[in-house]
Amino acid sequence: MINPQANPWFRWNCSVCWVTLGLVLLTILSFWTLDLQLGRLFSVDSAKRMGRFLGELLSPDLRAIFLHKLWIAGLETLAMSAVGTILAAFFGLLLAIPASKSHANDPAHWRFLCRLVLNGLRSIPELVWAALILISAGLGPFAGTLALALHTTGVLGRLFSESIENAPQGAAQALRVQGASESQVFLYATLPTIIPQLMSYTLYRWENNIRAAAVLGVVGGGGLGQMLAFHMGLFQMQETSSILIAIILLVVLVDTMSYVAQRLMSR
Repeated sequence: MINPQANPWFRWNCSVCWVTLGLVLLTILSFWTLDLQLGRLFSVDSAKRMGRFLGELLSPDLRAIFLHKLWIAGLETLAMSAVGTILAAFFGLLLAIPASKSHANDPAHWRFLCRLVLNGLRSIPELVWAALILISAGLGPFAGTLALALHTTGVLGRLFSESIENAPQGAAQALRVQGASESQVFLYATLPTIIPQLMSYTLYRWENNIRAAAVLGVVGGGGLGQMLAFHMGLFQMQETSSILIAIILLVVLVDTMSYVAQRLMSR
Protein backbone atom coordinates (compact mmCIF):
# COMPACT_ATOMS: atom_id res chain seq x y z
CA MET A 1 0.00 0.00 0.00
CA ILE A 2 1.35 3.40 -0.98
CA ASN A 3 1.89 5.82 1.86
CA PRO A 4 0.42 9.19 0.73
CA GLN A 5 2.72 11.09 3.07
CA ALA A 6 5.75 9.73 1.22
CA ASN A 7 4.50 11.28 -2.02
CA PRO A 8 6.22 14.63 -2.74
CA TRP A 9 3.07 15.89 -4.46
CA PHE A 10 1.05 15.18 -1.30
CA ARG A 11 3.59 16.99 0.88
CA TRP A 12 3.56 19.99 -1.49
CA ASN A 13 -0.25 20.12 -1.42
CA CYS A 14 -0.20 20.02 2.38
CA SER A 15 2.27 22.91 2.45
CA VAL A 16 0.06 24.94 0.12
CA CYS A 17 -2.97 24.21 2.30
CA TRP A 18 -1.18 25.35 5.46
CA VAL A 19 0.07 28.54 3.78
CA THR A 20 -3.42 29.28 2.42
CA LEU A 21 -4.98 28.67 5.82
CA GLY A 22 -2.43 30.98 7.43
CA LEU A 23 -3.17 33.76 4.91
CA VAL A 24 -6.91 33.40 5.48
CA LEU A 25 -6.44 33.62 9.25
CA LEU A 26 -4.20 36.69 8.87
CA THR A 27 -6.81 38.36 6.66
CA ILE A 28 -9.57 37.70 9.17
CA LEU A 29 -7.36 38.94 12.01
CA SER A 30 -6.53 42.10 10.03
CA PHE A 31 -10.21 42.94 9.51
CA TRP A 32 -10.89 42.31 13.19
CA THR A 33 -7.93 44.45 14.32
CA LEU A 34 -8.78 47.41 12.07
CA ASP A 35 -12.38 47.48 13.29
CA LEU A 36 -13.74 48.37 9.84
CA GLN A 37 -17.27 49.68 10.13
CA LEU A 38 -18.61 48.94 6.68
CA GLY A 39 -22.16 49.69 7.79
CA ARG A 40 -21.31 53.35 8.33
CA LEU A 41 -19.60 53.51 4.95
CA PHE A 42 -22.68 52.33 3.07
CA SER A 43 -25.27 54.07 5.25
CA VAL A 44 -27.84 56.56 3.96
CA ASP A 45 -26.12 59.48 5.71
CA SER A 46 -22.80 58.59 4.11
CA ALA A 47 -24.45 58.42 0.69
CA LYS A 48 -26.02 61.86 1.20
CA ARG A 49 -22.74 63.41 2.30
CA MET A 50 -20.89 61.82 -0.60
CA GLY A 51 -23.54 63.05 -3.04
CA ARG A 52 -23.29 66.59 -1.68
CA PHE A 53 -19.49 66.39 -1.87
CA LEU A 54 -19.53 65.18 -5.48
CA GLY A 55 -22.06 67.85 -6.39
CA GLU A 56 -19.73 70.56 -5.13
CA LEU A 57 -16.83 69.02 -7.05
CA LEU A 58 -18.80 69.19 -10.31
CA SER A 59 -18.71 72.99 -10.25
CA PRO A 60 -15.02 73.96 -10.55
CA ASP A 61 -13.76 77.47 -9.95
CA LEU A 62 -13.11 79.07 -13.35
CA ARG A 63 -12.26 82.60 -12.27
CA ALA A 64 -9.39 84.11 -14.25
CA ILE A 65 -7.37 85.04 -11.17
CA PHE A 66 -7.62 81.50 -9.78
CA LEU A 67 -6.82 79.90 -13.14
CA HIS A 68 -3.69 82.07 -13.31
CA LYS A 69 -2.59 80.76 -9.90
CA LEU A 70 -3.39 77.26 -11.10
CA TRP A 71 -1.23 77.75 -14.20
CA ILE A 72 1.75 78.93 -12.12
CA ALA A 73 1.38 76.01 -9.70
CA GLY A 74 1.09 73.55 -12.60
CA LEU A 75 4.32 74.83 -14.15
CA GLU A 76 5.95 74.57 -10.73
CA THR A 77 4.83 70.95 -10.38
CA LEU A 78 6.05 70.14 -13.88
CA ALA A 79 9.43 71.75 -13.16
CA MET A 80 9.75 69.89 -9.84
CA SER A 81 9.16 66.53 -11.48
CA ALA A 82 11.44 67.25 -14.45
CA VAL A 83 14.38 68.58 -12.41
CA GLY A 84 14.02 65.83 -9.81
CA THR A 85 14.00 63.15 -12.51
CA ILE A 86 17.01 64.63 -14.36
CA LEU A 87 19.06 64.81 -11.15
CA ALA A 88 18.01 61.28 -10.25
CA ALA A 89 18.97 59.92 -13.68
CA PHE A 90 22.42 61.54 -13.46
CA PHE A 91 23.30 60.43 -9.94
CA GLY A 92 21.54 57.10 -10.39
CA LEU A 93 23.79 56.30 -13.34
CA LEU A 94 26.89 57.35 -11.40
CA LEU A 95 25.97 54.96 -8.59
CA ALA A 96 24.75 52.21 -10.92
CA ILE A 97 28.11 51.79 -12.67
CA PRO A 98 30.08 50.67 -9.57
CA ALA A 99 26.98 48.89 -8.19
CA SER A 100 26.74 46.56 -11.19
CA LYS A 101 28.60 43.26 -11.46
CA SER A 102 29.71 43.71 -15.07
CA HIS A 103 33.06 45.26 -14.16
CA ALA A 104 35.30 42.49 -12.92
CA ASN A 105 38.01 44.90 -11.75
CA ASP A 106 35.73 46.90 -9.45
CA PRO A 107 36.41 46.27 -5.74
CA ALA A 108 33.64 44.36 -4.00
CA HIS A 109 33.41 46.86 -1.15
CA TRP A 110 32.58 49.69 -3.58
CA ARG A 111 29.84 47.59 -5.12
CA PHE A 112 28.39 46.79 -1.69
CA LEU A 113 28.57 50.44 -0.59
CA CYS A 114 26.85 51.76 -3.72
CA ARG A 115 24.10 49.16 -3.49
CA LEU A 116 23.61 50.03 0.17
CA VAL A 117 23.22 53.71 -0.72
CA LEU A 118 20.74 52.91 -3.49
CA ASN A 119 18.71 50.67 -1.18
CA GLY A 120 18.65 53.37 1.48
CA LEU A 121 17.50 56.07 -0.93
CA ARG A 122 14.86 53.83 -2.44
CA SER A 123 13.46 52.50 0.83
CA ILE A 124 12.47 55.95 2.15
CA PRO A 125 9.30 57.30 0.43
CA GLU A 126 9.15 60.75 -1.12
CA LEU A 127 6.85 62.05 1.60
CA VAL A 128 9.30 61.10 4.33
CA TRP A 129 12.19 62.67 2.42
CA ALA A 130 10.15 65.85 1.99
CA ALA A 131 9.28 65.97 5.69
CA LEU A 132 12.96 65.59 6.60
CA ILE A 133 14.16 68.19 4.09
CA LEU A 134 11.49 70.69 5.14
CA ILE A 135 13.22 70.97 8.51
CA SER A 136 16.30 72.54 6.92
CA ALA A 137 15.08 73.84 3.54
CA GLY A 138 11.67 75.13 4.58
CA LEU A 139 8.43 75.08 2.63
CA GLY A 140 8.41 75.32 -1.14
CA PRO A 141 9.33 73.49 -4.34
CA PHE A 142 13.01 73.14 -3.42
CA ALA A 143 12.24 70.59 -0.72
CA GLY A 144 9.85 68.73 -3.01
CA THR A 145 12.39 68.59 -5.82
CA LEU A 146 15.11 67.22 -3.54
CA ALA A 147 12.71 64.63 -2.12
CA LEU A 148 11.82 63.41 -5.61
CA ALA A 149 15.48 63.36 -6.65
CA LEU A 150 16.63 61.35 -3.63
CA HIS A 151 13.99 58.64 -3.84
CA THR A 152 14.13 58.39 -7.64
CA THR A 153 17.94 58.13 -7.54
CA GLY A 154 17.57 54.91 -5.58
CA VAL A 155 14.95 53.53 -7.96
CA LEU A 156 16.73 54.46 -11.20
CA GLY A 157 20.11 53.43 -9.82
CA ARG A 158 18.81 49.92 -9.18
CA LEU A 159 17.19 49.69 -12.63
CA PHE A 160 20.26 51.12 -14.35
CA SER A 161 22.60 48.68 -12.61
CA GLU A 162 20.47 45.74 -13.77
CA SER A 163 20.51 47.11 -17.32
CA ILE A 164 24.30 47.36 -17.22
CA GLU A 165 24.61 43.80 -15.91
CA ASN A 166 22.26 42.42 -18.58
CA ALA A 167 23.87 44.28 -21.47
CA PRO A 168 25.45 42.13 -24.24
CA GLN A 169 29.10 41.50 -23.42
CA GLY A 170 30.42 40.66 -26.89
CA ALA A 171 31.63 44.14 -27.82
CA ALA A 172 32.83 44.77 -24.27
CA GLN A 173 34.96 41.63 -24.24
CA ALA A 174 36.42 42.54 -27.63
CA LEU A 175 37.49 45.94 -26.33
CA ARG A 176 38.99 44.39 -23.19
CA VAL A 177 41.04 42.03 -25.35
CA GLN A 178 42.37 45.07 -27.20
CA GLY A 179 43.51 46.57 -23.89
CA ALA A 180 40.75 49.16 -23.40
CA SER A 181 40.09 50.44 -19.90
CA GLU A 182 36.81 49.79 -18.09
CA SER A 183 35.70 53.38 -18.63
CA GLN A 184 36.31 53.06 -22.37
CA VAL A 185 34.48 49.73 -22.43
CA PHE A 186 31.48 51.31 -20.73
CA LEU A 187 31.41 54.42 -22.94
CA TYR A 188 31.91 52.69 -26.30
CA ALA A 189 30.38 49.23 -25.79
CA THR A 190 27.94 49.06 -22.88
CA LEU A 191 26.35 52.52 -22.84
CA PRO A 192 25.27 52.65 -26.52
CA THR A 193 23.38 49.37 -26.15
CA ILE A 194 21.47 50.35 -23.01
CA ILE A 195 20.62 54.00 -23.75
CA PRO A 196 17.08 53.20 -25.03
CA GLN A 197 16.35 51.18 -21.89
CA LEU A 198 17.76 53.89 -19.63
CA MET A 199 15.62 56.51 -21.36
CA SER A 200 12.55 54.30 -21.04
CA TYR A 201 13.11 53.89 -17.30
CA THR A 202 13.71 57.63 -16.89
CA LEU A 203 10.54 58.60 -18.74
CA TYR A 204 8.52 56.10 -16.74
CA ARG A 205 9.81 57.55 -13.48
CA TRP A 206 9.03 61.05 -14.73
CA GLU A 207 5.40 59.99 -15.12
CA ASN A 208 5.41 58.69 -11.55
CA ASN A 209 7.12 61.83 -10.25
CA ILE A 210 4.37 64.03 -11.70
CA ARG A 211 1.89 62.22 -9.45
CA ALA A 212 4.31 62.21 -6.53
CA ALA A 213 4.99 65.95 -6.93
CA ALA A 214 1.28 66.62 -6.57
CA VAL A 215 1.16 64.55 -3.37
CA LEU A 216 4.26 66.21 -1.89
CA GLY A 217 2.37 69.48 -1.63
CA VAL A 218 0.45 67.97 1.28
CA VAL A 219 3.57 68.40 3.43
CA GLY A 220 4.40 71.80 1.93
CA GLY A 221 6.42 70.67 -1.07
CA GLY A 222 5.00 73.35 -3.36
CA GLY A 223 3.11 73.18 -6.64
CA LEU A 224 -0.41 71.91 -7.18
CA GLY A 225 -0.23 69.64 -4.17
CA GLN A 226 0.28 72.54 -1.79
CA MET A 227 -2.72 74.34 -3.30
CA LEU A 228 -4.75 71.14 -3.02
CA ALA A 229 -3.91 70.67 0.65
CA PHE A 230 -4.72 74.32 1.40
CA HIS A 231 -8.13 74.44 -0.28
CA MET A 232 -9.16 70.97 0.91
CA GLY A 233 -8.30 71.99 4.45
CA LEU A 234 -10.72 74.91 4.10
CA PHE A 235 -13.35 72.66 2.45
CA GLN A 236 -13.35 74.86 -0.66
CA MET A 237 -14.62 72.23 -3.05
CA GLN A 238 -14.86 74.41 -6.15
CA GLU A 239 -11.18 75.30 -5.98
CA THR A 240 -10.35 71.70 -5.10
CA SER A 241 -12.19 70.50 -8.20
CA SER A 242 -10.19 72.85 -10.42
CA ILE A 243 -6.92 71.66 -8.90
CA LEU A 244 -7.84 67.99 -9.37
CA ILE A 245 -8.70 68.64 -13.02
CA ALA A 246 -5.36 70.42 -13.48
CA ILE A 247 -3.48 67.46 -11.96
CA ILE A 248 -5.29 65.01 -14.26
CA LEU A 249 -4.53 67.14 -17.33
CA LEU A 250 -0.88 67.44 -16.30
CA VAL A 251 -0.55 63.68 -15.88
CA VAL A 252 -2.17 63.09 -19.28
CA LEU A 253 0.20 65.62 -20.86
CA VAL A 254 3.30 63.97 -19.41
CA ASP A 255 2.04 60.49 -20.34
CA THR A 256 1.52 61.66 -23.92
CA MET A 257 4.97 63.26 -24.09
CA SER A 258 6.55 60.09 -22.70
CA TYR A 259 4.70 57.92 -25.21
CA VAL A 260 5.77 60.12 -28.14
CA ALA A 261 9.38 60.16 -26.93
CA GLN A 262 9.48 56.37 -26.62
CA ARG A 263 8.01 55.96 -30.11
CA LEU A 264 10.65 58.29 -31.54
CA MET A 265 13.44 56.37 -29.80
CA SER A 266 12.16 53.03 -31.07
CA ARG A 267 12.43 54.10 -34.72
